[in-house]
Amino acid sequence: MARVYVSIGSNIEREQNIRNAVKALGEAFGELTLSTVYETEAVGFAADNFFNLVVGFDTEADVRGVAQQLREIEQWHGRQRTSPKLKSRTLDLDLLLYEDVVSHEGEIDLPRKDIIDYAFVLRPLCQIAPDCVHPETGQRLAELWANYVGHGGGMWPTAFKP
Repeated sequence: MARVYVSIGSNIEREQNIRNAVKALGEAFGELTLSTVYETEAVGFAADNFFNLVVGFDTEADVRGVAQQLREIEQWHGRQRTSPKLKSRTLDLDLLLYEDVVSHEGEIDLPRKDIIDYAFVLRPLCQIAPDCVHPETGQRLAELWANYVGHGGGMWPTAFKP
C-alpha cells in the first residue's frame, strides 16, 4: 500500500465541488484523512477566494493510476486543462506525494513543488502528516511549515466540512 496526499481546490461553486470531489476520492480510494478546509485568496490573479484542503489515503494503485483517476474526477467537474494556469477553476486536484517517489518527468511531478511554495498546500498537508518526510529536502513537513517563508497570502480556516 502506498500513502498518497492530494490537494483539493475550488473557487467556482466551491462547496459543491469540494464535497463532490471528496466523495469521488472516497469512492475511488477508500478511507480519507482530511485536513481543515481553508479559504484562500487567489494567488497571482484576481478572482473569488478558493477553498483548499489536503486529503491523504492508502492505495494499491500505482502512481500513474492515481494521477489518471484525479484527472478524471477533475473532468467530471468541468475542469478544462487547456485553460490558463492562473484562472478560476471548478476543481483542482494535485498529487502532492506518493510515498517517497521522486519523479519530474512527464505528467508525474513528485513531490509537487507547490508543497514548498504555497501555504495553502503546506499548512493543510502538515496538519494531517506533520511527521511525513519530504523526499527531496529530507525535512519533516512540520519543520518545513515552522520555517515557511513562501507566499502566504490571505488564508484562514473555515467551518466548512465536506
